[in-house]
Amino acid sequence: MTNLGLQRVISRDVRSEVIIKFSGALPTAKPAPNNKMEITLTDNNGVNFVAFIKAKTWHKAEVTTSQLPNWAGSISGKLGPRLRNAFEVLDAGIQIFEKKAKPPKDETET
Repeated sequence: MTNLGLQRVISRDVRSEVIIKFSGALPTAKPAPNNKMEITLTDNNGVNFVAFIKAKTWHKAEVTTSQLPNWAGSISGKLGPRLRNAFEVLDAGIQIFEKKAKPPKDETET
């Protein structure tokens, strides 16, 4: 197989996906066209991400976080093009998870 043929085989199986995790507060959101919400996040390295999530899904996430005392969330999707000052997350979805308290470790165990 030539290098070009091998390169075509490899490139068909390549996907770039991204998961952005957050906790403490929901990211900044504002209304966007087509009944979506524009979510803006900045990671701990200063990299900005923009995701468009269905408004109904966003409101469910807001309700869920208000009902849970301790939670964490993530926005996931395909890594899209770099916009002017952020990467776009394509086909984005949001998940909220309840953070359960870990039982204290027994200090007598070694």
